[in-house]
Amino acid sequence: MQHNRIIALAFAVAIVLIIITYNSDSQGNSTVNDLEKNTKNITENTNEKDTMNFEIKKSEDVWKDELSEEEYRILRGKGTERAFSGKYNLHFEGGEYLCAGCGNTIFDSDTKYSSHCGWPSFYDVDSSKVKTVEDRSYGMVRTEVVCAKCGGHLGHVFKDGPEPTGLRYCINSVSIKFKKDTTENK
Repeated sequence: MQHNRIIALAFAVAIVLIIITYNSDSQGNSTVNDLEKNTKNITENTNEKDTMNFEIKKSEDVWKDELSEEEYRILRGKGTERAFSGKYNLHFEGGEYLCAGCGNTIFDSDTKYSSHCGWPSFYDVDSSKVKTVEDRSYGMVRTEVVCAKCGGHLGHVFKDGPEPTGLRYCINSVSIKFKKDTTENK
């Protein structure tokens, strides 16, 4: 009986260490160096997101009225959807991904790839479309990705993506909406 408890405890500790290692990479913009520089500049303030200037400013009551409960939980409350549950995880049509909070175009489908992490993943973004914020929640140091227009939480960025950037923007499906490319290829 004691032997089973020790094995169960060792297994639980191993899982926690794997999760911390997997999630403790950073996040950012065009390259790993840009990411570190961008995050350092933003995190010089204590409450960096609170001091950022966003074009769209609404009270929390207005956001609650405009967003679904799940959108509000993730976009405004920095929540996360369950892995492999989002509608854009395995979505690969041509088009653009917009912020679900304000409609700001965030990602192009050309930069989306299958990372097998359970969330939509992109390897690049126009740095004017997002801001990054140091996130020290859950005992980890990560880089949060927010919409540069409204400050909505999109996800996190990690340094384990493909070339040419080496970054993986791990984004909640709830935080984005897809706009299909309607131009014909000739």
